[in-house]
Amino acid sequence: MTHDAARILYRGRLAPSPTGLLHLGHARTFWTAQERARQHGGTLILRNDDLDRERCQPEFIRAMLEDLRWFGLAWNEGPDCGGPFAPYDQSGRLSDYRAALDRLVDLGCVYPCTCSRKDIQSAVTAPHAADDEVIYPGTCRNHRKSEIGNRKSSWRFRVPDGETIAFTDANLGPQSFVAGRDFGDFVVWRHDDVPAYQLACVVDDALMGITEVVRGADLLVSTARQLLLYRALGWPPPAFFHCELLRDEAGQRLAKRHDALSLRQLREQGRTPEELRAAW
Repeated sequence: MTHDAARILYRGRLAPSPTGLLHLGHARTFWTAQERARQHGGTLILRNDDLDRERCQPEFIRAMLEDLRWFGLAWNEGPDCGGPFAPYDQSGRLSDYRAALDRLVDLGCVYPCTCSRKDIQSAVTAPHAADDEVIYPGTCRNHRKSEIGNRKSSWRFRVPDGETIAFTDANLGPQSFVAGRDFGDFVVWRHDDVPAYQLACVVDDALMGITEVVRGADLLVSTARQLLLYRALGWPPPAFFHCELLRDEAGQRLAKRHDALSLRQLREQGRTPEELRAAW
């Protein structure tokens, strides 16, 4: 699959994770993605981001498809209708992620890390990244796979300390983050032998020919991380459009624990998609 051929026309995507019921914040972002695809006369893809083995449940996948359709969303390719870039379930794309990891290993861009989350948090009074993730203190930065034997390990991407990663967001304007200060070395392959979000997202968006990623503003720092992966893998990055987050009455951003604002609950209350969209 050549990337250039797939990127001629606009290709956007919806990428929900079936770890709970989708809420109104998801719906607003997905609606924006659909509108962006329509404005550009492009194609909209639904991808089932189901890599979380423990939390992804069949009932959430069914609810995801039903609730998105009820809200008025329609896609051209997806796990329910197929398409030229199948499979559209991340769980069926592990060989693509493994190939990308092998390439990063060969390039020397990643290193094995035996640290647990507790190790990292207790190593130092670890500073936090711009998205509140703990910045990795670099404990395993000089490790080689041959040195750790059979100990359980993850793979971390080595960021270029001090380099400014800049991009222009189609909605929020110029953005910049400094590697090593605003975010640190990040996991691309988890210790339980599953690709981490950052790597899986980049591989899927690249191989599916996505030309613009529409998602929430909480992922702005992830964009900086992912741009480093695109560069390392030699792939052109898509454009980005980050949406402001929808918040509850207390000012907290919506999460899947907000059952009262889930699309399923709102639907059962007799609310209509038109009514919900009019309130934005």
